[in-house]
Amino acid sequence: MRIGQYSTADSEDLWVGVRLDDSTVVNLEEAGSAAGVSLPTESTELLASWEWEQKVELAIEYATETETGLYDSDELDRHAPVTGPEKIVCVGLNYRDHAEEGDNPIPETPVLFSKFPTTITGPDSTISWDPDLTQKVDYEAEFVIVIGREARRVSEDEALDHVAGFLIGNDVSARDLQHGDGQWVRGKSLDSFAPIGPEIVTPDEVSDPHDLSIWTEVNGTRLQDSSTSNLIFGVDELVSFCSQAFTLKPGDLIFTGTPPGVGVYREPPVLLEDGDEVTVGIDELGELSNTCAFD
Repeated sequence: MRIGQYSTADSEDLWVGVRLDDSTVVNLEEAGSAAGVSLPTESTELLASWEWEQKVELAIEYATETETGLYDSDELDRHAPVTGPEKIVCVGLNYRDHAEEGDNPIPETPVLFSKFPTTITGPDSTISWDPDLTQKVDYEAEFVIVIGREARRVSEDEALDHVAGFLIGNDVSARDLQHGDGQWVRGKSLDSFAPIGPEIVTPDEVSDPHDLSIWTEVNGTRLQDSSTSNLIFGVDELVSFCSQAFTLKPGDLIFTGTPPGVGVYREPPVLLEDGDEVTVGIDELGELSNTCAFD
């Protein structure tokens, strides 16, 4: 399944939908209600619901048979597929060649930091910042894990049972703040600095999360080009590692790290500017595009 959050032109209210094909989206709450199945309108609540996968399948079946709750995707506004996560956990230096490009040692265990939930924004939205606050804004393509079941002290063998799916992220970073502070939270947590999307793709539609091409283009020029096969710590290791320290809740996000090619380490540096367009792509997940603008 490909689960997103949408709205229509005549209402700003968000609702959870499943994209059936390139042109059709099912409004799960609308179709579910008609089928006698109660489904929430927000994705985090959906993922926390008992037996949500089965309920969603029933709603989809009813929608396709009766055409209830079907929408043309071209007539919908797309939003971040997860809004208001309790936690956004990020993993630093999780691609060996990215660590090396910044002259950082290869970590023996995952290096964790966080972004605040107010960083979340969706596909086609604007990444914005005050140029008086930061002059060194950078892109980071990320493969993102979405937690589906609460995870506390789970083993690596159990970890994937707690994953709802995967999506694309951009860990936008104010490098002058990040490096100047000596720790990363402020430089990583400006509002709109975590675009995610376009949808949550469930594990059954991902052939191998550890063998997907991942790339970034700025204004059409490819600047990052790698594969999740180069991750130092994989999905199962990261979910298990995080869960030993804190409880992961449905809707929590884990940004798994970025490959080499970030702007700050290029010669000369390539940093984001007002009017730039950034696109991050991952095989089988799609593309996530955002424009940049000064506040």
